[in-house]
Amino acid sequence: MTDFETYKTYLAFKNHFTKENYDYFKYCGRSRASKESFYKRKDRYFFERLSRQKSDDEIKAYFVANFTECDDPERLWIGDIIKNGEDIYNEWVKKSQSLFYLFKTEIQEFINKDNFENLFECKSGSHPEILKKYLRKVVSLETFTILDLLLNFSKDFDKKLLDPVWETVSLRIKKYRPFINIDVAKYKSTLREILM
Repeated sequence: MTDFETYKTYLAFKNHFTKENYDYFKYCGRSRASKESFYKRKDRYFFERLSRQKSDDEIKAYFVANFTECDDPERLWIGDIIKNGEDIYNEWVKKSQSLFYLFKTEIQEFINKDNFENLFECKSGSHPEILKKYLRKVVSLETFTILDLLLNFSKDFDKKLLDPVWETVSLRIKKYRPFINIDVAKYKSTLREILM
């Protein structure tokens, strides 16, 4: 990937994680950017550096890791990504490589078999317990997203929770979902085993 292609990839991921209507996969990672505007940027060195240090796939994974971990992806600047991004990326790679173990461990830690369904209850517009656990970082974004893949609770939450906190989390899990490749049957079976 060239420095300009790295920049376009950065824009595509930024659009994916911040805009409801943009889908990285639907648009094949395309973004509008001209070489003229790129070469006028004072931060283009960061893109050049990243393009020399990482392979094409690593650059994509690097951006996924950093945009999913950021509290405000709209304001995530390439300089901040370069400054702090390597640690975030390495942690994300570890989680991705042990996704099943992470899911199983986190589920076992917080699931009480008697009140599993209560974790997903929205009572009079208050946040359900599963969302509170995610916000307190008891549950990782990966486990939270996998649970939504298995149980599809976000549709119900979208109807019942009309606050900016849930809207932000909802967008994040919807945008992260396509990057989580799992064997759904295996994860459902594991969840059933834990609950029994």
